[in-house]
Amino acid sequence: MHELSIASEIYRVAREAVAQYGPGRVETVRVAVGELRAIEPDLLKFAWEALVTGSPDQSSYLDVMWCPAKQYCEQCAAEKRREPGSWLALCPDCQHPLRIEGGMELDLLQVTYLTEDEIREAGQPAQAGAEPAAEISRD
Repeated sequence: MHELSIASEIYRVAREAVAQYGPGRVETVRVAVGELRAIEPDLLKFAWEALVTGSPDQSSYLDVMWCPAKQYCEQCAAEKRREPGSWLALCPDCQHPLRIEGGMELDLLQVTYLTEDEIREAGQPAQAGAEPAAEISRD
């Protein structure tokens, strides 16, 4: 299950991002995962939960944004519909070779966190859930 190593790297990067602002707790991490990356979103979430269990980030959540690949015909200047998991080599209308667009995403989009002071002010133990007070985003 390579999702465990991917989740581990996402967690490492998220922890580094939060550490720039002092001690804190990761609340939510949002990632974009493309269809062609051979990553199963449910397994990635399961791996995330396994990684954070017993850590100060135990209540954190991994939000996976699924990015499907699309097939496009340059001759027809149109996207060609397909069933999920199926691929067409040629356009069903004009027989022109189809181009694949997207589906290769694997991006850390956003990390939401609470600082140690915010956790203390809210009177919450480090393991409890809370409303995110700050976020780090990639624009």
